[in-house]
Amino acid sequence: MIKSPIALAAVLPALLLSGCNMAPRYARPAPAVPPALPQGQGVYPAADTAQAQDLARIGWREFFRDDRLRQVIELGLAHNQDLALAAANVLQARAQYRVQRADLFPAITASGSGTYTNTASFAASAGGSSTSGVADIQYFTGNVGLSSYEIDLFGRLRNLSKAAQEQYLASEEGRRATRVTLIGEIASAWLTLAADRDQLATSQKTLKAYEQSLDLTKAQFRIGVTSALEMQQADTSYQSARNDIAVLQTQVAQDLNALQLLTGAPVPETLQPHSLDAAPATIDALPGNLPSDVLLRRPDVLQAEHQLIAQNANIGAARAAFFPTISLTATIGTISSTLSNLFSAGTGTYTVSPSASVPLFNFGQNKANLDYAKASRDAAVATYQKTIQTAFREVADALAQRGTIDEQVAAQTARVQAASQAAMLSDARYRAGVESFLTALDSQRTAYSAQQQLVTTRLNRANNLVTLYRTLGGGLD
Repeated sequence: MIKSPIALAAVLPALLLSGCNMAPRYARPAPAVPPALPQGQGVYPAADTAQAQDLARIGWREFFRDDRLRQVIELGLAHNQDLALAAANVLQARAQYRVQRADLFPAITASGSGTYTNTASFAASAGGSSTSGVADIQYFTGNVGLSSYEIDLFGRLRNLSKAAQEQYLASEEGRRATRVTLIGEIASAWLTLAADRDQLATSQKTLKAYEQSLDLTKAQFRIGVTSALEMQQADTSYQSARNDIAVLQTQVAQDLNALQLLTGAPVPETLQPHSLDAAPATIDALPGNLPSDVLLRRPDVLQAEHQLIAQNANIGAARAAFFPTISLTATIGTISSTLSNLFSAGTGTYTVSPSASVPLFNFGQNKANLDYAKASRDAAVATYQKTIQTAFREVADALAQRGTIDEQVAAQTARVQAASQAAMLSDARYRAGVESFLTALDSQRTAYSAQQQLVTTRLNRANNLVTLYRTLGGGLD
């Protein structure tokens, strides 16, 4: 038994410092992906390094140039419920870490008590008889101490605390990943709304052209110049454009609903886009020749790594369960028969009660817990590797599209110009009686289709930039 509190104070630090760590030494697994992201023919070419910026380093306010879009993103960051849930998860994980970490330190408690007892007493008289009476006994105590404090010689508590800390850090990265994803989804929804409004405007403009053609063919049919077939063909194109307008009006309303769901609040009309403007909504100079280790900075990859480290620490806690558990109960206090003398000299008292328990037979429970911890660590390694591989695939696909999307936009733009000219020439020749109505109608349909495809291609280009920003772990400032 330890003889004094001074000796106890000297022994405790030595015991704490002598503890060992049973967890395996952590080493980050080598990513199971190529060392560099794709580049060259058919993928995104290297940009001018003087203009290109590291997307993982710049903030989203710098990446998105349209002030309306920036304000909508701010609205979403303030009101989106998924982000609020992620923030609550962080607070939960932080509280759990603090609870687990508290086990590393002794819980000091103070107590006081008073005892009052009356006890029968007997005394011998001079004549050999005895007399009885009642004696009052009272005493008071005051104590400060710790109860069943586990001395962490083998690192069980430290590894449990480490695991809780890494889970907290993983939740932080999860919140960042949710935030990056939300920013990308809001931007894509905003751009989609702009594109569908462009499509609606194109359909409304085309409907007017089809209406003019239909009126002309009806007038010519009445005087016998045009056949009933040509009139019905003109009416078919007109009704098709009407249907497109109705569908797009529904789509625009749904786009706005989706945008407002992401922001968690109504989006004012002044912040809504009405078309895909010629000026890009994002920066255009992106880096080329990217090494694959840039993916290690993605929040979801960091989240998976923190979870892996937590499982690694759990192995240490499971291993420590095979060794003795040493606990200590100690109190320092005072005791007195009168309350007024409770803290007087000579009333001090102390108690030190160390204890140890050694696992002997638990029918394989500790071994099963260790096997479970190792299997969980292996699962975390697989999750980490898959997360990196998924990130590589997302970035590689975005870079592949980036390599050809400008050519697609240029080709579609030229196609619209050529189709529009052909439609104008065909209509003029038809009105002059040189060309058949079917040729003019086909030219109108081709021009309409080309205009719709150009809007879609421009949307794909804008979304590709947003996707690259998100998949490269875009900045959050």
